[in-house]
Amino acid sequence: MNHRSYLALAIPLTISTLTTPLLGAVDTAVAGHLPNPAYIGGVAIGTIIFNTMYWLFGFLRVSTSGFAAQARGANSDIQGVLALARPFFIAILIGTSFIFLQGPIEHLSLQLINPDDDVRTVASEYFSIRIWGAPFTLLSYVILGWLIGMSMIKASLLLQLFMNLTNIILTLLFVNVFDWGTAGIAVATLLSEVIACAAGFIIAWKVSPFKWKMPPLKRIADPASLKKMMRINRDLFIRTLCLLTVFNLFTAKGTSFGTEVLAANAVLLQIHFIMAYFFDGFSNSSSILVGKAIGSRDESLYKKTVMLSCQWAAFSALFIAGCYYLWSDYILLLFTPMPSVIELAHTYQMWLILFPLSAGLGLILYGVFTGATETASIRNSMILALVLYLIAQFIFVPSYHNHGLWLAFILFSLGRSVFLALYLPKLNRTLFPKKSIEHENLKSI
Repeated sequence: MNHRSYLALAIPLTISTLTTPLLGAVDTAVAGHLPNPAYIGGVAIGTIIFNTMYWLFGFLRVSTSGFAAQARGANSDIQGVLALARPFFIAILIGTSFIFLQGPIEHLSLQLINPDDDVRTVASEYFSIRIWGAPFTLLSYVILGWLIGMSMIKASLLLQLFMNLTNIILTLLFVNVFDWGTAGIAVATLLSEVIACAAGFIIAWKVSPFKWKMPPLKRIADPASLKKMMRINRDLFIRTLCLLTVFNLFTAKGTSFGTEVLAANAVLLQIHFIMAYFFDGFSNSSSILVGKAIGSRDESLYKKTVMLSCQWAAFSALFIAGCYYLWSDYILLLFTPMPSVIELAHTYQMWLILFPLSAGLGLILYGVFTGATETASIRNSMILALVLYLIAQFIFVPSYHNHGLWLAFILFSLGRSVFLALYLPKLNRTLFPKKSIEHENLKSI
């Protein structure tokens, strides 16, 4: 394992994951070109609601990827099928529950964020259409996680590109040609989610390295395996809950500063998501390699992967921060032509430059821990970072307003990196406790 082979995984995965935030980014950008700031604010809030729903159950992708990578490392066909089958049924259950509970979800979300009436109207229209794609989106998470874990990088890239290109084409068609406004944005995203799910099943079927045969229900519902999967999913659920608590508190507090500040923050957050997903490509690469190392009990591969992960966290952070610093004017214009929103975004963009420098290590180490399916450390580090955010928001926002809000967010991002890195020595000892075993052998001699 060297830089070349690590990048051979990371680069296509980065391209693949960078397409993920395009669903929200395209919706926000198209809304930003509609005549009223309420459109961009309403779509931004609608996007936040769906990010909350889907990210809360993002463990379906992450844990599936970890289990699939370990199955591949152990060369186990049956475990590879089970890694897809178990989360498949969970995704259907959760997705249909979202549809049945759409009324309470919408009401509670808008009550918590409490936007202006015109922004609320746009957000409600957007939500009521996109909610019907929930089962398909969660099933796509499972398929994508399985493809990544099985190292089917080209297939995962194809699926992501297909989904987002479909969304872009349909959004431009429905809004710019048919003049459907917010409804057109939502319908385009819904259709792209449904089409991507169907395409995902076809791709998984075609590229699978083994013959598909559904395992017996008894094997799928094996208590020990389900217990381990649910423990991991519980930790990742708590981690995501903490993350989304921060984003929702951030958005809710930003709403109190007015519609234009809300719109500026929405644009900056969408750019932040693109930055974060850039790191996610390297994180997925680390997850695949660590899972493979554990499945094959290859300590050398594990250590080399951890070292490369830390090095590329630093390189990527400098690259992303530098790119945004140089081309921020052009990037902002992609999202909105409104001078007032762009001016406000420029006012707060220094915090966005600090984001990759503070968050990069934590985002890539996340892949190391998920590949090892050792998620308690992820959970604990995120809880500590959330506490840091709450303290920072309480201290800085009253005096520095939106600048204080962004400062709290950067401290949260830094906390994610520092707190998770502190758990790395424990992970090393847990996965490969050879030194302690050798020590016991020496004592017995």
